[in-house]
Amino acid sequence: MHYSELASAIGPPEATRAVARACASNPVAIVIPCHRVVPKTGGVGGYRWGAERKSKLLAMEKLKRGCTI
Repeated sequence: MHYSELASAIGPPEATRAVARACASNPVAIVIPCHRVVPKTGGVGGYRWGAERKSKLLAMEKLKRGCTI
């Protein structure tokens, strides 16, 4: 899911930055998996515990599911 898609789902679609900030502030990121929200333009975007960790989490989930996220 992209930040803009999540913004549209919960409120005004132009609130992309607010969604990104909420994900960055999430203290329980594994319970509420904000790492699954990525930029529409590609890449993994930011993550409270680093982009490298976010990439690894996404890769692990992709392997576990056997599909793309």
